[in-house]
Amino acid sequence: MKKVLYMFLAAVLAAVPTGLAFADSPNQASNPKFEQRLAGQVRHELAMIPQVTIFDNLAYSVDGTTVTLYGQVRNGVIKDLAENSVKHLEGVEHVNDQIEILPASFNDDHILRQVARAVFNAPSLFNYAIQPVPPIRIIVKNGHVDLEGVVRTQADKDAAFIKANGVPGVFSVQNNLQVELAKKR
Repeated sequence: MKKVLYMFLAAVLAAVPTGLAFADSPNQASNPKFEQRLAGQVRHELAMIPQVTIFDNLAYSVDGTTVTLYGQVRNGVIKDLAENSVKHLEGVEHVNDQIEILPASFNDDHILRQVARAVFNAPSLFNYAIQPVPPIRIIVKNGHVDLEGVVRTQADKDAAFIKANGVPGVFSVQNNLQVELAKKR
């Protein structure tokens, strides 16, 4: 009798994990909860890359089990770290790395420092500079400046644009900053 009971329990226990595996895998690629969880993990992994500064911009999108990386970085090491940190995540089957490596330029490096000084020394924007991970990213390519990230108000977005545009040597400023708080009517 005990032998039959043990065989029955063994059969039930063997069937339970497979049943759970089938219940969890119905096409994860089209599961919004799966994509949301994966997006959170990708965001975390990219934020944990210690070499990323305010002069690098990493973005991503998740489509099923494919993660596409976007943005601009100052060197290939950061690009490789970003791809490798996302590649190992559970559920990621393919990483489409479209991160651009910015060309090395003494002039662009000078503009980077000047724009950062101008933006973060502004009284209304100083609080962004003292955060552990400043939400404003400054990208310079051939004298053209892109402002990326998130600010609290439209006034902060406008102030960052004005400060960056006032730096000598800047040809143009593309203000891609997103406003966190919508204007209340």
